[in-house]
Amino acid sequence: MSKEEPEKAPVWASGERGPVGWWNNTRTFFTEVRNEMRRVTWPSRKEVYATTFVVLVTAAFFGVYLYSVDLGLTAALNWLYRVTGVA
Repeated sequence: MSKEEPEKAPVWASGERGPVGWWNNTRTFFTEVRNEMRRVTWPSRKEVYATTFVVLVTAAFFGVYLYSVDLGLTAALNWLYRVTGVA
């Protein structure tokens, strides 16, 4: 854009310029959000408890697993350092 051309207001999706176009797009967005939220199927309380339990057990399992792998690798490296005389 050259310096001689005046700045124009942005063109919105509806084809309108300026605040009117922005307002119409915002209103359309929130209307569509409301329509989509009506279609959502929410999980039951029982499903939420079950999936939460699975997530917590899985996180605990992998936490313990990675902790033991870390301890094993640390012990192996310490042994290797002692054997080679690096430490």
